[in-house]
Order: sequence, then C-alpha cells, then structure tokens
Amino acid sequence: MDSAAQALLTWKGVVVAAWLVLLFLAERAFPAAPAPTGAALSAASLGRNARNLGLWLANVALSPLVVLPLTAAAAGLAPQWRPGWWSGAPGLALDLLLFDFLIYWWHRANHVVPLLWRFHQVHHLDRFLDSTSALRFHFGEVLLSATARAAVVVALAFPLSSVLAFEGLLLLATIFHHSNLRLPAGLERALSRAIVTPSIHWVHHHRVRGDTDSNYASVLSLWDRLFASRSATARAPDMEIGVEGRKETGFLGLLLRPFRP
Repeated sequence: MDSAAQALLTWKGVVVAAWLVLLFLAERAFPAAPAPTGAALSAASLGRNARNLGLWLANVALSPLVVLPLTAAAAGLAPQWRPGWWSGAPGLALDLLLFDFLIYWWHRANHVVPLLWRFHQVHHLDRFLDSTSALRFHFGEVLLSATARAAVVVALAFPLSSVLAFEGLLLLATIFHHSNLRLPAGLERALSRAIVTPSIHWVHHHRVRGDTDSNYASVLSLWDRLFASRSATARAPDMEIGVEGRKETGFLGLLLRPFRP
C-alpha cells in the first residue's frame, strides 16, 4: 500500500472514530426512542453495547490480516481499461455512486440468499438500535463482503483510493442511520429525500420480516425508490427491533449462530 493510501486510511479512521463518539453522545442526550430497559446506562444496555463492541473488535483484528490485503491485491490486479476522463474528482464521484449502487444490491442479496442471511442476521438480532449497531457484523459476513468486493474491484478497475473513500463514506452513513438520534421532523424529511436517515433505516430493523426485507439503501435513499423496495411503514418510538421469530443471544451464541441449523 503506497503512502497516499496509507494516509487516506489513517484519516478515515480518525474521522470515523470522531463521528462515532459524537453520535454516541448525541443520541444519549437527544434519543428518538427510549432504551429498552428505560435507562441508557442499564446493565442490559451495557451488555448489548459490549456484544456489539466485541463483534467490531473481531473485525478490527481481521481487517489488516485479510480485508485490506485482499482489497489492495484486487486493486493491483485490476486491468487498466478505464478511459482517461474516468479520473480525478469526476472519476471519484462516479466510483462512489457505483459503489453505493452495488452495495444496495449486495445488501439486498444478504436478505434473499440463505447462506448470506445466516451471517447477516447477526446484525439484525440486536433488539435495540443505536450507533453501536453499525459496528455489529459477524466476521463471516465481513469476509464474504470482502471477497465479493474484491471481485468487483477487479472487474470495474476501482483504484484503492476510491475503495477507501467509499468505505469511509459508508461508515459515516451507517453510524448515522443506525443512530438513536432525534432529529427535527422537518430536517429528517428533507434529508431523507437524498440520503438514508434513521427514520428510514429503523424500519429496516423492524421485527417484522416484511419491513426487514425493505429499505436496503446505505447512502443515497433513491435506490429503494428506483427498485421498489421502500417500505410504507413509518418509524415509531416503540417500534420493536430484531428478527421476527428469533431471539438475541450472548456473544458466543452470536459467533456460532450462522453455523447452527
């Protein structure tokens, strides 16, 4: 990895960490929905935050060992077929748009393909939603996603800088739309016309399978409108979160869940 990519990776980590801390504090000062036990710092809340943190730490350890080398290798192996105009700021903007379009379909596939859902449901088993839910992914899903992304990087000749830039953008968006931050209704409506907001993504985590299988967009909200996957359900403060017919488990149970019948 060259020095420019390394610098971009460092800045991405700093910005995402600052954004996570900011929203973690803000959503506790201005919550959209009460914590399930009625206390933001209850033992139950601390326990779920610890589970989410544990899953995230497993992926943090995995990233430099597998995810980053695989992505860098894919970018290095990609054939250089892109025309000259597909470079600079316009090229980066097009890459970000393409990545967001592709991540919409990958997310949708995670709900449709049984093997992918086995891993992705670990993210959905969380019975409450806040900024830490954005960190909660099974390491198997991360490996599957990294493999699929590597194939796309080779096929479409994405430069490593575009991949890292989209990763940063995706993390910022994911932390935001999973957050329990209460926004003014007018502001949320205005934002939702362009980007995915908490009111949109909370419905995706509704403990009703029909809503779980909707609202797949990650950054731009237009994909669900274009491909008829937007739910008509409105978020409510008492909306039940989770997977219909499934229960949350402890940390070890979450790690083993995809491998059980």
